[in-house]
Amino acid sequence: MRATCHPRTLPPTLPLSLSPLCTLPLSTPVHHAVVRALHWNADSRTLRILDQRLLPAEVVERELRTIDEVEAAIQSLAVRGAPAIGVAAALGLVASFAREAVPSRVALRAAIDRLAQARPTAVNLSWAMARMRRVVESAVGGAPLLDALAAEAECLLAEDESMCAAIGRHGAALIADGARVMTHCNAGTLATSGIGTALAPVYAAVAAGRRVEVIACETRPLLQGSRITAWELDRAGIPVTVCTDSMAAALMRAGRVDLVLVGADRIAANGDVANKIGTYALAVAASHHGLPMYVAAPSSTIDAQTPDGAAIPIEQRAADEVRRLGDRQLAPATVAVHNPAFDVTPAALVTAIVTDAGIVRPPYHFTQ
Repeated sequence: MRATCHPRTLPPTLPLSLSPLCTLPLSTPVHHAVVRALHWNADSRTLRILDQRLLPAEVVERELRTIDEVEAAIQSLAVRGAPAIGVAAALGLVASFAREAVPSRVALRAAIDRLAQARPTAVNLSWAMARMRRVVESAVGGAPLLDALAAEAECLLAEDESMCAAIGRHGAALIADGARVMTHCNAGTLATSGIGTALAPVYAAVAAGRRVEVIACETRPLLQGSRITAWELDRAGIPVTVCTDSMAAALMRAGRVDLVLVGADRIAANGDVANKIGTYALAVAASHHGLPMYVAAPSSTIDAQTPDGAAIPIEQRAADEVRRLGDRQLAPATVAVHNPAFDVTPAALVTAIVTDAGIVRPPYHFTQ
């Protein structure tokens, strides 16, 4: 038995069962095929991810076969980006139980609880796991239960692809010909199942024939901007320049930035935005220099149950992510380190939020 799924219209180049790595072109004038964060085979119920920890030096795929592997991939940032980890957790749950003739509801519940807590800030993860839990509680047991879980996970995949495409269509209106777009972290194809959130409007604007240049802040301490965003855009043939995080304000002052466009891991009911650490500093600098600060995120990232940014849990990560860079020691091993993965940008600094439903402007008041 398959669950009923009503995803939004999908772009024709993003089929539900993803084909092998690096063979899925977007319907944009890119120079190379655009890579995907994850690949799902609906027939064999197997999940492969692109291990983003190794980029840009190595392009390595890994199959996730167990809950331990799915949880570790999410926590270690082998798969990352709020929309992508929600979809990966759902598909990974199915893949982990695919070889069991009669999956245990008790084991499924325990696995869902583990995955929901793998990263606390990105609300897409707990949202996706809540949907999978509803299936566990309501579906017929035995093989039909796994079929229902697979159908729900595939719905999540299709919906994310569709939401990304819609964000691109709406957000492209904010990007003029010749625009210089500053972004932070990675909110492109490698952070989602589709064409991204913050980068979706860039892809859509390029597809419309506009000239767009992206300035990617390197995003310390794990360098998702320089390692992943720059690599992704370079492969897509879109001009991209990397700057260190501390250079951003100076570039704005020099008149070399037209707008800031970032993704989000959670948006509170009042419009406060949790995103990769450093986003708040960009928003303050953009406000000072009179530049628009746009946030792009799917509806699944909006958490109407969280009243404001103060109520968003902020993930604290390992000290060695700051003390070390690979094998190189960057700070004394004995010093204390502050390493929050995210910060919160107050709604007052956000010019507009681009969602799959359209562009939302202040005052923000998101409800269920």
